[in-house]
Amino acid sequence: MGTETGSAFDTEALRRAIEGDTGDTLLSMYTDDAEIRIVDRDSQPSHPTVLHGRARIAELLDDIYSRDMTHRMEQCVVQGDHAAYSESCEYPDGTRVLAESMVTLRDGKIADQLVVQAWDE
Repeated sequence: MGTETGSAFDTEALRRAIEGDTGDTLLSMYTDDAEIRIVDRDSQPSHPTVLHGRARIAELLDDIYSRDMTHRMEQCVVQGDHAAYSESCEYPDGTRVLAESMVTLRDGKIADQLVVQAWDE
């Protein structure tokens, strides 16, 4: 599951960041002008939630990592300047969240991310 040859993107660093206690390390993996698009039940494909820049991404990560839940990176594949990964999360009451991300990389950092997520209801 290591880094693809020639790529500056470190999948083990991504795992540690996702599975960490705060979003700070994960935030450092984004470019200053990064964009995240989130698609889920409330933000459907024609109207995704769109976050521009590290400040907005920091707000999202602060919210996520302030919750009592676990995060685990399931898989990650890197090919050239793209990566895809699966993340599973669980709240203490057993509620689960599954997120699939496709990212575009620039200089070893995430420049663009599409997240499709589903929650237990």
